[in-house]
Amino acid sequence: MTIKAVLKMGDPRLLQRSLEVEPIDVQRLAPLLEDMWDTMAAEKGAGLAAPQIGVMQRIVIFGCATNPRYPEAPDIPETVLINPVIEVLDETLEDGWEGCLSVPGMRGLVPRYQRIRYRGFDQFGKPIDRDVCGFHARVVQHECDHLDGVLYPQRIRDMRQFGFIDTLTENDILSRQPCDDDG
Repeated sequence: MTIKAVLKMGDPRLLQRSLEVEPIDVQRLAPLLEDMWDTMAAEKGAGLAAPQIGVMQRIVIFGCATNPRYPEAPDIPETVLINPVIEVLDETLEDGWEGCLSVPGMRGLVPRYQRIRYRGFDQFGKPIDRDVCGFHARVVQHECDHLDGVLYPQRIRDMRQFGFIDTLTENDILSRQPCDDDG
C-alpha cells in the first residue's frame, strides 16, 4: 500500500492537460491504480485523478458506498476510467457544493450538468459506456476536469459561494452536504 502526496492548488501540474494512455498496459497500470485507490481511501475521497498525484495521464478513479464524508450520497460503483469522454445528455445545470483533495478545507457552489454519458476504458482495456445523473455525474465531471487542468474553483459563478468550510458553516452558508468532497 502506497499513499501518495496529493498536489495542492498552486502546483502548475494541476493546470496542464494530461496525455492519453496508449496503449492500455494492464501490468504497467496496476501499481499506479493501486496507489490511486490507496491514496483516495486514505483521504476519504470519492474520486481521484492521476494528475492529482503528479501522473499526467488521462486516468480517473471514483466510487463510494457508505462513507462518513458522504452520509446522504447514493452509492457509486468503484470505477477506473481511462481516456474518458463525456457527452452531455441534458443541458440542465444544477448547483452543488464541491470540495477537492487538491483544494483542502474549502468548498464552492459549482454548476454541473445533471445527466451525462461517459465512455472510456477500465483497467483491463475493456470499454465502459454509462449514462448517469446526479451525484454520480457530478463526481465524474469533477474528476475529468482534472485531466484538462481545471479545478472546481474555476467553475464557480459566484465567489460569495466559495470559502473555507468552517467559515461557510459558521455563517450558515454551508451545511453538511452529500457531495462534501468530490475528490
